[in-house]
Amino acid sequence: MTMKDIRTTCAYCGVGCGIRATVTGDRAVSIKGDPEHPANFGRLCSKGTHLGETVGLEGRLLHPMVDAERATWNEALDLAAARMRECIERHGPDSVAFYVSGQLLTEDYYVANKLMKGFIGSGNIDTNSRLCMASAVAAHNRAFGEDLVPCTYDDLEAADLVLLVGSNTAWCHPVIWQRIEAARSARGTRLVVIDPRRTETAEQADLHVALAPDGDIALFNALLAEMRDRDLLDEAFMAERCAVPEGYVAGLDPRGHGIDPATFRALADLVAASPRMVTLFSQGANQSRCGTDKGNAIINLHLALGRISQTGAGPFSITGQPNAMGGREVGGLANMLACHLGFSSEERADAAIFWNAPNICAGPGLKAVDLFRAVHDGRVKFVWVMATNPAVSMPDAGFVREALARCETLVVSDVIADTDTARLAHIRLPALAWGEKDGTVTNSERRISRQRALFEAPGQARADWAILCDFAERMGWGRAFAFPTAAAIFREYAAMTALAGARGKALDLSHLAGLGDAAYEALEPTLWGGVHPTARTFSHPDGKARLVAVEAPVAAPADPEFPFRLNTGRYRDQWHTMTRTGLSPTLSQHRREPLLEIHPEDAALAGIEDGGLARLATRVGATVFRVLHSTAQRRGDLFVPMHWTDAMAGEGRANRLPLQETDPLSGQPGFKDTPARVEPVVPEWRAFLATRDEAALPSLLWWSRAKVANGWLCELAGNGAPDLEVILPKGTWLEAADMVRGMRRIIVLDKAGGLLAALYLTRNGELPPRDWVAAQIGNAEASALELLAGRPAVALPDRGPIVCVCHGVGVNEIAAAACAGAMTLEAIAGCTRAGSNCGSCRPAIARMLDEMNLDTQEAAE
Repeated sequence: MTMKDIRTTCAYCGVGCGIRATVTGDRAVSIKGDPEHPANFGRLCSKGTHLGETVGLEGRLLHPMVDAERATWNEALDLAAARMRECIERHGPDSVAFYVSGQLLTEDYYVANKLMKGFIGSGNIDTNSRLCMASAVAAHNRAFGEDLVPCTYDDLEAADLVLLVGSNTAWCHPVIWQRIEAARSARGTRLVVIDPRRTETAEQADLHVALAPDGDIALFNALLAEMRDRDLLDEAFMAERCAVPEGYVAGLDPRGHGIDPATFRALADLVAASPRMVTLFSQGANQSRCGTDKGNAIINLHLALGRISQTGAGPFSITGQPNAMGGREVGGLANMLACHLGFSSEERADAAIFWNAPNICAGPGLKAVDLFRAVHDGRVKFVWVMATNPAVSMPDAGFVREALARCETLVVSDVIADTDTARLAHIRLPALAWGEKDGTVTNSERRISRQRALFEAPGQARADWAILCDFAERMGWGRAFAFPTAAAIFREYAAMTALAGARGKALDLSHLAGLGDAAYEALEPTLWGGVHPTARTFSHPDGKARLVAVEAPVAAPADPEFPFRLNTGRYRDQWHTMTRTGLSPTLSQHRREPLLEIHPEDAALAGIEDGGLARLATRVGATVFRVLHSTAQRRGDLFVPMHWTDAMAGEGRANRLPLQETDPLSGQPGFKDTPARVEPVVPEWRAFLATRDEAALPSLLWWSRAKVANGWLCELAGNGAPDLEVILPKGTWLEAADMVRGMRRIIVLDKAGGLLAALYLTRNGELPPRDWVAAQIGNAEASALELLAGRPAVALPDRGPIVCVCHGVGVNEIAAAACAGAMTLEAIAGCTRAGSNCGSCRPAIARMLDEMNLDTQEAAE
């Protein structure tokens, strides 16, 4: 076959990296970074590098389903339309809702928003971007009069000082981390990390400010006061370009920061000495009950210092999802109409005329948390969920599952057949996956990029926008949704932004409204708003920015029943609910289980062993995690990852735990600071299972699974006798047992002698290493004696735990290179290739080298 080289955009975070994809087979693709894309210039992170491992059809939803039965598209859409029509007739348009996703393309988002707000007549369309970006949106609107980021990635490389607030950039946005590293190397840019956790990013900073959870407002208010006292405020800029609340700046206290005084002085000195300063803030700031005020506290400092709208300076909110920004542009949030328009009578009238929509909604709809409350209590009776998994990702996820189970009609359009949300659906519709989609996305710096299809649509899967257009036709609005292509949708969206431009907004793509199909196909990455969109004016009617008076939240009284403070977040090589990254054996190497990170001294007081199990509980839920002792945690703080689902584990469900409390302005949930308690869980037995096929695991005290090269690797723990007939597949069983240590080892072979499964169980002993056993899956040459022993007869080199997944380099290989004299990151990369691709492992390698240097110095002394 002729190989195709296609320029497209990465499926993961908001950096929006360009990719050059070479299709090498029916469902095979080679992935490289696009050296011409201005977001990444050829760089990719580990997730982007290994996208080729996730484009297969394993687990795909390939045809419509009604309940448990296969259906035609006509049957499924006819039923969905009939149920929505009946619901609206009986209960009104606000009884229905869409819940959408930053995984959608802008064209999908536009059609969904137009349909709900313009024709169904309700504001009830919200997005999972509510969970990550809504507070930044609200802060931008308050300060600038519009939701826009006033910086670009180039500003990071031109800055003298970069403040990272609530961002583990090396893990969550590795390509941005590489650009920051390059600036530090080239021009001596200083780096400050403001984060309760001593993350891998924080370890590499010039200064780590380990503030308490939700301490950001107090810190930035104190910094503003300190700059005032040092006579560094830009009074001329504030007078000319800003509206400042009377007495606000004068009333701030430089002592109210809540951190160590010496650390505050060091931070203030860096800020004072660095006119070129970028503050990059992300989920650690946004996912809070006071996230909007945090954003405005950061923006206030930049406005008061005049450090905005110029090269190397500005507040920079970096998005989590690949098209969170595109969804914000077209109105994917319930509190936006469309294209940066609000719900004033004039704006609604203009939108109604543009869409020729006789039934435009009267005002904002329900934000995510309130939306699922309304589903739970029966006010919303029809929900269509697109490209997201709220049964896992929403706070108080048990409540959300209960709400969805009560819903009269739940429609789910998705890529994967079996998600936690899809299990509850009445109608499931097969959507295109990343490698099949065609349209646009917008990244964190406002750059629109094309996403291009690599493969033909599999089965009966269809584009989300096409599904919606066919549904709209069944509802009687076919003429308004007669889009033949994604390009036609983009043209209409671009034309509609003229309504925003006429109101002084920076979002104006009307110059692209005449883009022909061929020009759309060839569209190069395009930055809307210019490099610094606030350089001449802000989007408020008077052209001035607003400093917003914000106050630090009053600390809640200590709760002896829940003495810890729980933080949730991402792992380096996983993404959201793992429906894509969970299929990659390479990405699964880094952390195969969901871990509860706790300071060793807290763990000792709670009786929780490193590597053991612990039950984590809050006022709304409880779940079990594997334990990791970590001095990176502040005393009294806990951290767990948010990725694991029913498909990947029996426990470890992070989002069962956060409360439904939200920021009062943005509606964004506070995932980062939940009162919690923790207690040890001691199973009667522990085991691991390597299998060729997914095992049907029964209810256990603990299980989790991870993809390996030829199958699956599962960790198990339980009480009583395990039901091995359920856990193990049919085949030839061979067994060894040690009754003294309570050890059982069972291998199951197929007819050709290939390994189907291997189970290693102990009640009081040690389990063998996993990697060699997992590598034998399907191997007809494997020795039964070696398998029962859990190790090869001749010992193989032990790489140790994988540090660099891009090149499969382990701890022991890095240590050996260092012992041979490679004591810098560059030398390690030269010897082992570790850290030479995405860079997200470089902080971990640097820490290893620092520890080895320290050990050497101590030995010499």
